[in-house]
Amino acid sequence: MAKTKPGRKDLDSYTIKGTNKVVRVGDCVLMRPAESEKPPYVARVEKIEADHRNNVRVRVRWYYRPEESIGGRRLFHGAKELFLSDHYDVQSAHTIEGKCVVHSFKNYTKLENVGAEDYFCRFEYKAATGAFTPDRVAVYCKCEMPYNPDDLMVQCEGCKDWFHPSCMGMTIEQAKKLDHFLCSDCDSENDASRSINGFPASSVSEPKAEPKRRKR
Repeated sequence: MAKTKPGRKDLDSYTIKGTNKVVRVGDCVLMRPAESEKPPYVARVEKIEADHRNNVRVRVRWYYRPEESIGGRRLFHGAKELFLSDHYDVQSAHTIEGKCVVHSFKNYTKLENVGAEDYFCRFEYKAATGAFTPDRVAVYCKCEMPYNPDDLMVQCEGCKDWFHPSCMGMTIEQAKKLDHFLCSDCDSENDASRSINGFPASSVSEPKAEPKRRKR
């Protein structure tokens, strides 16, 4: 950890102006953007300090939204997805507007309800080069796209892969009514005498964890 400069002192916490919300090191916060029409920036607080005039400043590590990255937003990026960058900065604590929670990808998919303050992160991002860690992710469906937690997917009871209803020629409404599902490949291989009651109704859901699958 960097040494505190003369005349400055480390703080354990900071109370957001006009609220009773307390920010501590390690918390994720929403910070006022330079342009008012843009959404707030998201950052993780790494250090809180005050100078001799009691001006409070925070050292932060920025999260980037997909559209702020070099590659831009792609189809599989979720609406609440963020990338943890290697971009650090020091900002006035007065620019903190609120607190938020940046979940792991796995924990985000388990949320019963996603609130305005909920985000998720599955990649680290190098701001200068646009490189991601990990640089490969599991892909699903015939379209071979990474999982977007905003999209409904159905699991094939045969091959256990996950599929977008649209890629299977179904609407979202039709997919939600399914009691079982076999993809076209498995369906063609399945014996005609199969019992349609042999598949659990819980087959229509969102993936809770990424299985070990092909990478790209």
